[in-house]
Amino acid sequence: MELDSKKRFEWKRHRLQALWALLTNSYLSGFVQGKIYQGKIKNLCVPGLNCYSCPGALGACPIGAMQAVIGNWNFKFTFYAAGFLMFVGALMGRFVCGWLCPFGLLQDLLHKLPFFKKIGTFRGDKLLRKLKYVILVVFVILMPMFLVDILGQGLPYFCKLICPAGTLEGGFFLVLLNQSMRSALGWLYVWKNVLLVATIVLSILIYRPFCKYICPLGAVYSVFHPISVFRYRVEKERCTGCGVCAKVCKMQVNPVENANSLECIRCGLCKKACPSHAISSTLMRKDESETDDEDVVLQAGK
Repeated sequence: MELDSKKRFEWKRHRLQALWALLTNSYLSGFVQGKIYQGKIKNLCVPGLNCYSCPGALGACPIGAMQAVIGNWNFKFTFYAAGFLMFVGALMGRFVCGWLCPFGLLQDLLHKLPFFKKIGTFRGDKLLRKLKYVILVVFVILMPMFLVDILGQGLPYFCKLICPAGTLEGGFFLVLLNQSMRSALGWLYVWKNVLLVATIVLSILIYRPFCKYICPLGAVYSVFHPISVFRYRVEKERCTGCGVCAKVCKMQVNPVENANSLECIRCGLCKKACPSHAISSTLMRKDESETDDEDVVLQAGK
């Protein structure tokens, strides 16, 4: 694939990411007033990581929603948030990460900034990618479930202690626009900003470090990734083994070995780069292991 064609494809994806970010954060008066939108739409979750406390946010982050009430299973909203995550994951897997997550867009753009040496992979990279599953279990599920107040509600510990997206989208703007919040700043706000700065710097050096190592939302979607309705498929009879798809993948995935790897964010770059058009996106109706005569696939594009 020619370089210009690759760049055009990537910017096409970035435009869709930006449009989705704008649509889900279109409460523009919130940025002027320094207030959070609290209308009925806020009860609905958005598929990507998008802070509830962002002044422009129209929907709720599913990870934040789960943490808020997971300590008390009498709250139906917990089941809604969990069901929403399972539905989106089973439908499209980590497609959300590649095309619909605002914080993913930020990392994409930061990585385009010039630097004398970018880091593709390093010793311990594969092991470190398991950290996001530990964060999901510990900070999103166990801590809100067991560290609860007298009403049986746990705090959103991931949002409170880790999430740099929340710091950027919510903490920064709300603090900037509210004098009372600025006067109440403490060590936690400093810590969160240190994490945000570290994430920004690492995003320049490493492609999507937050997605690779930290994000619990990506961890949830990756569990459903291999069995999701929307998936990638490599047609072995067309594949020439040239290795182009693996070379262009910024998540260090080899589609020929595993077209639906847990780390794939389905950005589509491998499919676009394949010179023999062996990679396709499909809506599966039957298992791919069946014979071609019995394999019913709805081709969503090559």
